[in-house]
Amino acid sequence: MLGTVLASVLLLTGAAPAVAETGWTPAPIVWTACPDDPDNPAPPDGECGTVRVPLDWNSPNGPTITLAVARHRATDSAHRLGVLLADFGGPGSSNAELAVTPGVFSPEMQARFDVVGFDVRGTGRSAFIECGDTGRPPGDEPVGPVEFAALRKYREQAVSTCRARNLPVFDHADTGANAQDMDAVRRALGEARISFFGISYGTLLGQQYAEQHGDRVRAMVLDSSIDHSAGIERFLGDRAAAADDAFRQFAAWCDRTTTCALHGQDVYAVWQKALAVTAATPPAQSELRDRVLKDMYRPVWDDLGQAIADAAAGRPPMTAQFSYNYDSIRLAVVCQDFDLRIRSFAQYSVLHAGELRRGPVMRGSTLGHGEAMACLGVQGPPANPPHRLSIPRAPRILLLNSRHDPATPYAWALAIHRQAPANTTLLTYEGSGHGVFEKNACTRSAVDRYLLALAAPEHDVSCPA
Repeated sequence: MLGTVLASVLLLTGAAPAVAETGWTPAPIVWTACPDDPDNPAPPDGECGTVRVPLDWNSPNGPTITLAVARHRATDSAHRLGVLLADFGGPGSSNAELAVTPGVFSPEMQARFDVVGFDVRGTGRSAFIECGDTGRPPGDEPVGPVEFAALRKYREQAVSTCRARNLPVFDHADTGANAQDMDAVRRALGEARISFFGISYGTLLGQQYAEQHGDRVRAMVLDSSIDHSAGIERFLGDRAAAADDAFRQFAAWCDRTTTCALHGQDVYAVWQKALAVTAATPPAQSELRDRVLKDMYRPVWDDLGQAIADAAAGRPPMTAQFSYNYDSIRLAVVCQDFDLRIRSFAQYSVLHAGELRRGPVMRGSTLGHGEAMACLGVQGPPANPPHRLSIPRAPRILLLNSRHDPATPYAWALAIHRQAPANTTLLTYEGSGHGVFEKNACTRSAVDRYLLALAAPEHDVSCPA
């Protein structure tokens, strides 16, 4: 972005867990040429290495794992500002790959910073987590106790199989552990402080690093933020409301845009027809809703309209897929970062009714609902329990969020800002989509000024769509 109710309340009101000094020191990174990636047409523009870290930070002298790390050196070494660590979210992105991919950051940013990315646990070349095929699951919207029990049994077996296949890293891949790893990377680089740029789920890594090691942060940009204080009701409900809000933006665009495939029609009525047509084949409806959500990310309104038109006419939608290993790694990461354990059909019914109440058009968020259903088979409390943000040692952090973000709701950015008002500034992009930095000149210049000159806006600011 997932325990009794009392336990959840206590977790959400508590502060971040303290991080004890381990006395463990990483070895310096040995840099070599990066390997070619056949899935990435752009050749790597940098150098690669590894950092060995404890598997369990509570036992720093125990077994270790190796993390892949990559660096694009500052092209203007005389005016180098230090290291910019980046996490591109997912979870599942290969940060090492993206850090050395040409064009990800502007020439000025690449001139002044060593851009560094490390593959967090379970991603890329850092003990990659992959579950394998467990067959087609039951529908993830059970209509009674029998269906709920069948879904839970399937999910329990799927999680158990995936865990067994990916031990030992599966039990040590939450974002709290990744934040400790990031400080190990900092030390291996020989840097006293770092700057950080996190997008989407990568913002949680930034927040937890700022909690643990705020005095080691020079600057931090959190673009489209995950709210780690969210309990399961808000995790589902806020995302459901955000998906509906984004759909309304699409409908308004379609009404005024002649190239929209649904222009001149009742967009909401056609959407309901598309849902009705695909209802007989739950996988097809799931694929349609996934594709619509995916198109809301950039957003790609033209494709979204065509997808709905095709589905309403009985033409199957293309399957939407998350990049990398999102479907696998979320079991080891999201399910340990949030308390998304649903214990009974009665509890599910209340939660799902809340989703539908807050997001009747999209019928909830496929993202939030899908993650909660995937976590149905996870046993025990979360290893990295949700809590309110506490970053008294961190510098001023720049938060970015679209007002109409379908994945990380604007309400989450506001919540984070309220939790740390003394050292966060919020930039609101007055438009739609997920990910703000590259939206327009206003958003890019605000980020560049902050990272290059530490010139954070004095007050919350807004950028037009």
